[in-house]
Amino acid sequence: MAETTRSGQGFSAASAALAPDRSLEYVLGQARTPDKFCAALAKMFGVRPKEVALMRLEHGLLKFLFPEQLKTAGSIPVSSSSSVAAHTASTKKTELFNSFTKVRHARVFETVKLTGPEEQDESENSAIQKLMSAAVLTPERKVLGVIQVSRKGFDAGSAGPDFTTNDVQQLELATKVAAGMPFMAVSPAK
Repeated sequence: MAETTRSGQGFSAASAALAPDRSLEYVLGQARTPDKFCAALAKMFGVRPKEVALMRLEHGLLKFLFPEQLKTAGSIPVSSSSSVAAHTASTKKTELFNSFTKVRHARVFETVKLTGPEEQDESENSAIQKLMSAAVLTPERKVLGVIQVSRKGFDAGSAGPDFTTNDVQQLELATKVAAGMPFMAVSPAK
């Protein structure tokens, strides 16, 4: 990569444009567990940690690494025609839905309670209103898993702002960082 030099009153435009990506890569690179990685993503997108999902592809199934409560709730076959995560994995394309309630999808994982009784709030009964879904790929474009970031609410307005193309770009960068994390590696079969 070319060196950037200080000129005039600050960094060049090119270095200023790269700085956010470098800090994002640094912050996510320090998050060495699925929980810490997803907490960093939640903070980055201004969502609650339970609105981030991280799945790893194992033997044709997407298995949840986060949230913790979904680890035992089941897995998603990549061949599923009703799963957005499966569609993301099979097409390897990032998807953005700011009107997610209009998208036909399996709702089974949305019914799992993600908080304990001591931390339950009204948002627990809300639905996913907005969603970004991106595949985690190796440099050879082999699918390792899927990351989804959502905004829940009782309607689109209460869920918060729409996701933007900049958010999509940041999620795609996050998937590149995730691809190099040890938690995305599948253990060999015993």
